[in-house]
Amino acid sequence: MEKTITNIFSKEHTHCDEIFARTENSVVQKQWTTADAEFNDFHTAMEKHFTAEEEILFPAFEERTGQTMGPTQVMRMEHQQMRQIFAQMQTSLAQRDNEQYLGLSETLLMLMQQHNMKEEQMLYPMTDQVFGDEATSILERIRAS
Repeated sequence: MEKTITNIFSKEHTHCDEIFARTENSVVQKQWTTADAEFNDFHTAMEKHFTAEEEILFPAFEERTGQTMGPTQVMRMEHQQMRQIFAQMQTSLAQRDNEQYLGLSETLLMLMQQHNMKEEQMLYPMTDQVFGDEATSILERIRAS
């Protein structure tokens, strides 16, 4: 498979989705210790992904295109919305409140699906097009961070 921004970042989405599903399953089964560890893994993976986008990919795209109030700004706002839900989910885990967690999980799932679709179908292909052969150097900067 070609190493494009679209491919690499879409794989990260899939990885995060898998951890998210495992965490939710552990909460359903009230396996709290496992759920705590899995949620930590999920949250860490999401923050790593957000950081790569917010600190490297988005600024490079904005610099290249001059678009600072376009799709990258929308993605940053959605990252903030997700971070707020992460904090609430963490609290519900600490309180061992599976109903609250699962409600938040449902909300987050819808937000992530919509967000990922916008990135995978619009933003990432735009970045691949804008950077062309330079996409590899962007990916190397992300790997090194």
